[in-house]
Amino acid sequence: MNERDEQTGTPTLRVPVLIVGGSLVGLATSMFLGRLGVPHLLVERHAGTSIHPRGRGNNVRTMELFRVAGVERAIQDAAATLAANHGILQTPTLVGDAGEWLFRDIDPGGGLARFSPSSWCLCSQNDLEPVLLDHARRLGGDLRFSTELMSFDSDSEGVTAVAKNRETGEHLTVRADYLVAADGPRSPVREQLGIGHSGPGDLFHNVSLTFRSRRLAEVVGDRHFIVCYLTSPDADGALLPVDNRENWVFHAPWHPEHGETLEEFTEERCVEHIRRAVGVADLDVEITGKAPWHAAQRVARAYRAGRVFLAGDSAHEMSPTGAFGSNTGIQDAHNLAWKLAAVLDGWAGEGLLDTYDAERRPVAEATSARAAARSAEHSHPGFAPPPGAGGGGPQRGILNVALGYRYPKGAVVGADPAVPVVPESLDLSGGPGSRAPHLWVRRGEERISTLDLYERSLVLLSDADEPGGWHDAAGRLATELALPLRSYRVGSGPDADLVPQDGADWAERHGIARGGAVLVRPDGFVAWRSPGPDREAESTLRQVLNAGLSLS
Repeated sequence: MNERDEQTGTPTLRVPVLIVGGSLVGLATSMFLGRLGVPHLLVERHAGTSIHPRGRGNNVRTMELFRVAGVERAIQDAAATLAANHGILQTPTLVGDAGEWLFRDIDPGGGLARFSPSSWCLCSQNDLEPVLLDHARRLGGDLRFSTELMSFDSDSEGVTAVAKNRETGEHLTVRADYLVAADGPRSPVREQLGIGHSGPGDLFHNVSLTFRSRRLAEVVGDRHFIVCYLTSPDADGALLPVDNRENWVFHAPWHPEHGETLEEFTEERCVEHIRRAVGVADLDVEITGKAPWHAAQRVARAYRAGRVFLAGDSAHEMSPTGAFGSNTGIQDAHNLAWKLAAVLDGWAGEGLLDTYDAERRPVAEATSARAAARSAEHSHPGFAPPPGAGGGGPQRGILNVALGYRYPKGAVVGADPAVPVVPESLDLSGGPGSRAPHLWVRRGEERISTLDLYERSLVLLSDADEPGGWHDAAGRLATELALPLRSYRVGSGPDADLVPQDGADWAERHGIARGGAVLVRPDGFVAWRSPGPDREAESTLRQVLNAGLSLS
């Protein structure tokens, strides 16, 4: 709703949610809120989306979220150029066949299909952000670039912010119920809130060089890697393909802690460094861009301050190895979006929003530690970890971090607090606080994954073949409490709403017996499960909803 400030006469916009920052996490927040019908405004100080080919590894969980949001196919199309790139190579130079693959295929044998309808996708940030922007705008999001947050004040009822259009100079006052800060690692919002960090801080520094080289593709040959760590002692670095033809990125170590300045990275030095690293003295190299970046391990000490929430890099910084930072940020956005929607729509209480910090901050702490360990495993250029740091071997626990993390505390009932946030072994058997199992089912004439059911409502799965009262109880409570609660009977009988495919036992997959039930949240995480029938199904389910979702 547009108004005018009575004292200043400046335009005033009233929205439920103000998003500050329009990079990956801000755009994802906008898209997820748009999918849930939550009006919002996004402001981004830059004129457009990223022009740099970075942040390109989208893990399986992130792709599941994009699948449910209806954008997975468009992202795969945007990523087509690098679709054949797999594995991480480590070698002294690219001349000859020395070196080793740290891993050759991210999903050898296609085993991931047992766990997910999606897979990893290599899509650079400059290709991914326009796709998210397009879908966010189609969903009705008000996204304004070249618009900078100048100030904000929060109170018990909401947030009042002032934003400036950097092209026209016009100021806009925004009154929002909530503010989501996705404004990067040097977040002005976090700084104003006075929220500090935990973690060791800076890990290492690199200079990212974009360059053109037509002959480099011949040197690389058929080694279509995601990244190649070049380990020559006098010219180490990380080489990444942009199009596998003539556009590349090289990350060169930078040591400002030893007094090295960015100005010392002259074009001549950078060209020579790349040539020595590759192993071809006369390689054609045309430097097209140069930018410093800093790898750090930090997690904000709080993700919420009243009506303001931190997401993405404003909440956590991680070593880039494994692309955990961007994926964790996008998953922050998804976790927060459904909770904001639930509170704004009136079917959950304010207490649900406190679970954002309780759930997502421990995930960031565990994930950032794994990311640093992974950089040590891969001997990332410029990284000299302290003695004893490391990861226990290549590819250790990658799927656990991407897919198997869990919420021991938060909007869950019955989670085991003793289980680590990132467990040592992958367990996707439907325990409370974990991502619900993937199962192919037939709904009418349509074949879907159970994960496709989880977005706009709570979902109760119960047994169609064993009467337990769960289905009827869910229907009554949905009406009485005005809850978006969908109930599906699973089985092969005539009353089944969902029929498992490929001979799968749905109850076993979800860790329950016949007659049991599983309650799944809109983000696809298990909120609670009953191991078997319950004569007091309605009473039990009511208690679970009140306890886990702050309905009362």
